Amino acid sequence: MEKYMTLTVDEHMAGQTVEKVLRTALKLTKKQISHAKFQSDGIRKNGIQCRTTDIVQTGEQIMICIETAKNDSNQLVSFCEDAHPLEILYEDEDILAVNKPAGILTHPSGAHYADTLSNQVAGYFHKKKLSCRVRPIGRLDKETSGIVLFAKNQVSAQRLQTQRESGILHKQYIAVVKGDFSDDTSASSDTAWHTVCFPIRKTADHPLRMEAITDFGSSFSPESADFVAPLVDMATLLSAVTHYQVLYSSPNWSVVTLKLDTGRTHQIRVHMKALGHPLLGDTLYQKTFPADSVSEQPVFHRTALHAWKIQFRHPFNNAWISLEAPLPDDFCNCFQNINFSL
Repeated sequence: MEKYMTLTVDEHMAGQTVEKVLRTALKLTKKQISHAKFQSDGIRKNGIQCRTTDIVQTGEQIMICIETAKNDSNQLVSFCEDAHPLEILYEDEDILAVNKPAGILTHPSGAHYADTLSNQVAGYFHKKKLSCRVRPIGRLDKETSGIVLFAKNQVSAQRLQTQRESGILHKQYIAVVKGDFSDDTSASSDTAWHTVCFPIRKTADHPLRMEAITDFGSSFSPESADFVAPLVDMATLLSAVTHYQVLYSSPNWSVVTLKLDTGRTHQIRVHMKALGHPLLGDTLYQKTFPADSVSEQPVFHRTALHAWKIQFRHPFNNAWISLEAPLPDDFCNCFQNINFSL
């Protein structure tokens, strides 16, 4: 989908090069400018193609093409016509946010080539005659439901990814876990946030499973003067920081909301397991429990994790956007007889 950015040169910009104006006034990267200047009429001054080294004068109009009409995702097979329609939470010319149901992958992988959320978005763009490349910002595991954000052009993608890495863009999750958090709730107020900093690595016995290394205690800070490395291969460790808040706790199960400083594979699932509170329904990380214990827990036929909220700044106008995804039916059924607020 074609996307142009324009500006009118003011007196403070006069005498600068086109490239400097594009970088300072429009906040474009050198790579984005370079990509445009090799397109026909990719960068124009007063409607005429120009060079990035040209000098600008007050009142001149500069226009740059940041996305061409031919930039799409034709390599993705469109989702089948009878599939469940996308649940769109927000859409404008730069962003698409959808509520992913549990049970489908975010990206094509392995045998799942045509039945992922990205394929479904590609089909949606095709149906609307939008020539957009499918660019998910982050992902959710197959069994996790909730908000997935897509960028409709490469500048949006770059800026949203930068926000994600710096913590400006962040998601908040809700999970149902095994066991109670009486120690957490008695030691402080119910609104307190707790932090888990166990590093994560792949396990040697399973191609998908990760594990948390708890030998470091409450934090993983190799730069600290007091840091003593345990007998593990440091090169395999990935730092991971999870914050959680207890919303409801009972002897057999609890509800927590979580937010992440890092986005490691299975991070929430691994950290909660390391605390002794694996997510209900998570067959990859939860061990088999006695029948009498299981009978006192809600039944989930998938990992009980939902990305319910996202907050970020719009990549072009910088306005704050806050979105929420409705709780799916299995969460609603679980919560119907308990009292807490998100």
